[in-house]
Amino acid sequence: MIVELRSVPDCPNLDATRSTLAACLAEAGLTVPIIERVGDYRSPSILINGADVTGADPSGPPACVLRPPTAPQIRAALHSAIRSAPAS
Repeated sequence: MIVELRSVPDCPNLDATRSTLAACLAEAGLTVPIIERVGDYRSPSILINGADVTGADPSGPPACVLRPPTAPQIRAALHSAIRSAPAS
């Protein structure tokens, strides 16, 4: 599973979103690395296996997100990724 946290420099919502993401991963019992990317992104945004947890276009233009990803959105994306993962 690939987890990305994207932001623009100095995003005011980054710390809260980072904390929410970490809590959701811990709740799901997942210990996967979080790849943090700073650049021209929707900010903050979280991608799980390349899909934005809010359903937004991950390649959309850079913008300050007025409604950062929520815990329910992150949980749903994590559960979906777990269900669709190939059996090992």
